[in-house]
Amino acid sequence: MKRVAMKVAYLGSGFSGSQAQPGLRTVTSQVLDDIRKVLGDADPGLEFSSRTDKGVNALGNAIVFHSGMDDLNVLSKALNSVSDGVFYRSYCEVDEEFNVRHASRRIYRYALDAEGIDLEKAEECCRLFEGEHDFLRFCRYDGKPTRLTIDRISCSEDNGMLFLDFEARYYLWNMIRRISSAVDRVGRGKASIEDVKDALEGKDMSFGVGRPDALTLTDVQYDFLNFSRADPRGIDSRKKEHVTDERLRLGFYQGLRGIPR
Repeated sequence: MKRVAMKVAYLGSGFSGSQAQPGLRTVTSQVLDDIRKVLGDADPGLEFSSRTDKGVNALGNAIVFHSGMDDLNVLSKALNSVSDGVFYRSYCEVDEEFNVRHASRRIYRYALDAEGIDLEKAEECCRLFEGEHDFLRFCRYDGKPTRLTIDRISCSEDNGMLFLDFEARYYLWNMIRRISSAVDRVGRGKASIEDVKDALEGKDMSFGVGRPDALTLTDVQYDFLNFSRADPRGIDSRKKEHVTDERLRLGFYQGLRGIPR
């Protein structure tokens, strides 16, 4: 019996979050269904590195489970062939002491509409959050310590979108969505740099919470693990279907620009 770590991707709109919830389709329930179709009904001991809320996407969340299949490349291909909504992107054998929660870093990306945003102000606002701070005013408080460190936040603009890339070992609940909302408000002149400084110093104020579907868990990284890429053919064939669907939807919305005759 091998213990396997895998990186998984999913579009958050198809799930009610990552955690198991009775009667709801979640990422956990889908992954368990996939594993049982391939490996049988034994409890695989499935664990996730990072929780994602309803609507939040992932390109590289990490999971760990037990497998009776020795060839992990074949295992990943089999999982991709049966799954509905989860993509198994890479794999690595781990020992029983490995704790999937103890990542070296977690990287997230938040997407904002760049139109109307002052990029210099947005970048200045991002720099305020780097380093160690008390993020009590930038989270949904659940009793956990609120003082932590963000290693890096970078801004980049592409094709009408402003992307905020976050790097840290861990985050608080709703933290990135609240920070991103603050950056958005400062960039649009609806809040000031001083307002953000005051909130970081403990002043009771809120900048709102950004929409969940604009947030993507880009990667969960472990300095001591080397993941192997899964066979891309199983992913590419499924991806092609989704890309075609999105192009059809985009064509409809682009058609709205025209004037009916």
